[in-house]
Amino acid sequence: VQLQASGGGLVQPGGSLRLSCATSGFRLSDYTIAWFRQAPGKEHEGVSCISSSDGNTYYADAVKGRFTMSEDNARRTVFLQMDNLKPEDTAVYYCTAADRGECQTEKHTIVVSTKYNGYWGRGTQVTVSS
Repeated sequence: VQLQASGGGLVQPGGSLRLSCATSGFRLSDYTIAWFRQAPGKEHEGVSCISSSDGNTYYADAVKGRFTMSEDNARRTVFLQMDNLKPEDTAVYYCTAADRGECQTEKHTIVVSTKYNGYWGRGTQVTVSS
């Protein structure tokens, strides 16, 4: 299983970025894919996920209405479109995959669980600053 996130960068507040996660080594539909982020000095935070069990997409409250997660199965790529970015979105963003995983919103964030293996890719830095 390999996950490679890209597309990060420096953007002004109110701007947009689209992150991509190239996947390989597994069938995308069997895995719950999620984006997490980690800001300096803070713990990892769930941002969004697409559940392998119900196919629904879930978002943390902090990004709902601004971020859109999607999958392109033919290209084996997952995207995170981030609009109206705010300084508090500054973080390293990670793409993750959970074999037969479940995801849900809990306490304003995303929680992913699985009885099987989970994987993290290398992160991509997003900096929102004027």
